[in-house]
Amino acid sequence: MTTGQWIRGACIVGLWLFLVYILLSRVERIDGMVVFAIVASAIIVFVPLYKKYIRKKS
Repeated sequence: MTTGQWIRGACIVGLWLFLVYILLSRVERIDGMVVFAIVASAIIVFVPLYKKYIRKKS
C-alpha cells in the first residue's frame, strides 16, 4: 500500500469512529439495535476496504 492509501484509510477509519462516537453520545441507553447498527456499519465500511487493499490477490 502506498502512503496515499494509508492516509485515505486513516481518514475513513477516523470518520467512522467519529460517527460511532456521535451515535453513542446521543442514545439514552446502549441496546441491541445500537450495537447492531455499529457492527453493520463496520461491515459495510471495512469489508470492501479489506478486499481491495489488504487481501492478497491470487
